[in-house]
Amino acid sequence: MQNSLLTSKTNEWNTPQDFYEMWNDRYNFTLDPCVTRENAKCSKFFTEEQDGLKQSWKDEIVFMNPPYGRQISKWIKKAHDESINNNAVVVCLIPARTDTSYWHDYIFDKANIIYLRGRLYFGNGKGPAPFPSAIVIFDNKMCRCTMCHKF
Repeated sequence: MQNSLLTSKTNEWNTPQDFYEMWNDRYNFTLDPCVTRENAKCSKFFTEEQDGLKQSWKDEIVFMNPPYGRQISKWIKKAHDESINNNAVVVCLIPARTDTSYWHDYIFDKANIIYLRGRLYFGNGKGPAPFPSAIVIFDNKMCRCTMCHKF
């Protein structure tokens, strides 16, 4: 198998606009914590220079499509912690890498998970992502059982 099929030259995957709008219609996002000025989805956002990991997300409704590199675990921990400690609702678009430590430490039994069927086409990509994706929702007030909360 070609190595290029399993890796990428970037860890930034721009959220498809129609996909974002579908979720924004449901949540009315107020913050995008890890973006560039060019790909920000919300009027309030944090760039790499502002470092969203160091900012408060208190009482925000957050859409987060974090960098998918080695730092992703820090973003997932931040989403988890902000939900619990600062009343943030955080909707994450992330790779469905369920074997990773951050999934076991911060997602399973702590968030609602929606596994996406098929593969997303990110940004201006000509083909689908080389990985499956999931929506992970951190909301301290939300029931996590699938009987009560269907998407």
